[in-house]
Amino acid sequence: MNTLGSSGVRVSRLAFGGAVIGNLFAEVTDEQAHEAVTTAWQSGIRYFDTAPHYGLGLSERRLGEALSAYPRPEFTVSTKVGRRLEPSTDGGDDLANGFAVPATRRRVWDFSADGVRRTLEASLERLGLDRVDLVYLHDPDDHAEEAFREGYPALEKLRSEGVVGAIGAGMNQTGMLTRFVRETDVDVVLCAGRYTLLDQSALTELLPAAVERGVSVVVGGAFNSGLLADPRPGATYNYAQAPGDVLDRALRMREVAERHGISLRAAALAFCAAHPAVASVLVGARSAAEVQDAADQFATPVPPAFWQELRDTGLLTTEEPS
Repeated sequence: MNTLGSSGVRVSRLAFGGAVIGNLFAEVTDEQAHEAVTTAWQSGIRYFDTAPHYGLGLSERRLGEALSAYPRPEFTVSTKVGRRLEPSTDGGDDLANGFAVPATRRRVWDFSADGVRRTLEASLERLGLDRVDLVYLHDPDDHAEEAFREGYPALEKLRSEGVVGAIGAGMNQTGMLTRFVRETDVDVVLCAGRYTLLDQSALTELLPAAVERGVSVVVGGAFNSGLLADPRPGATYNYAQAPGDVLDRALRMREVAERHGISLRAAALAFCAAHPAVASVLVGARSAAEVQDAADQFATPVPPAFWQELRDTGLLTTEEPS
């Protein structure tokens, strides 16, 4: 377990990402979602992340129901603010936003102080909890002014009131996360897809700034949305079909991993976890089997010779892991 910044909030080194049990791209049954969370618990995972965005609240509801079986002091839950849910009568589904659920609600971008509190109150109701441990500003890419002027101060106030234990921001980019690290008093940032075997852009500024400021980093997207889990023609890289050169690099990495007796999945997770700024690695899973595989791969030692061969062949250009 690691502590986020100076907050006292603790997270397991491997974390459960709740987007998939919100029916990300394909339907997951209530039973499958429950089994996935149960297996995560049995595997030692104690940090669970979700958001209203994931399945229009479905992920939060399923996660809360599954975690109700366990003692509240023994797990950490994070959710997110910035997309407020409102009832919708438009009909249809939410697949345009990536989730296989009925479009009974619609998202409203809202990083205002009032919006932050209202969104968190609704999340607590869906989760069936009286508090969450950690709240992130969710994807404020196009809403920087409101997020820094109102959203962040609202989270800071909630933390000072003891409503939440830790605060941060979660994004698929590094520039604005670095700004949060340098200009605010966040405890943690969630960086998705920008510190992986295929993309080390977080090394340029974000991770050094986090180390300097004592801010923790949670890494999401360790598999770059699928390519590093199963490199093959047609695999996705950052939610689009992988370009040929990127696919070739992933396939070559897999060959090296197999020569060293490990899977590319194990290497991808180990790479993310090794940096001193990283407190936890977030992995999404839609079934008990996927959760168990992630836990098994995370526990697999990666030999130093593997990293050295990646460097010798030019497949990895960083000195991390050292």
